[in-house]
Amino acid sequence: MARGWESKSVESQQQEAGPAGSGNQPTREERERKQKRQSLELSRRRVRHEMETTRSDARRAALEEALAFLDGEIAKLDPG
Repeated sequence: MARGWESKSVESQQQEAGPAGSGNQPTREERERKQKRQSLELSRRRVRHEMETTRSDARRAALEEALAFLDGEIAKLDPG
């Protein structure tokens, strides 16, 4: 009988502690935000590279607008 009570005690302690490692696991929203930020940063690098290689003033202006847009989107994702 004592063994049964021990099991109950361990089980209740585990339930109170919550899922294992829950403090270290990012939420789904955090993972999605991180993935979106990585995608935006990759796009930003591509735009910067194209700006360095383009010779057209019109193309450079369009790329500058795209860069400003990407910077704005990245800023929206930053906490605080």
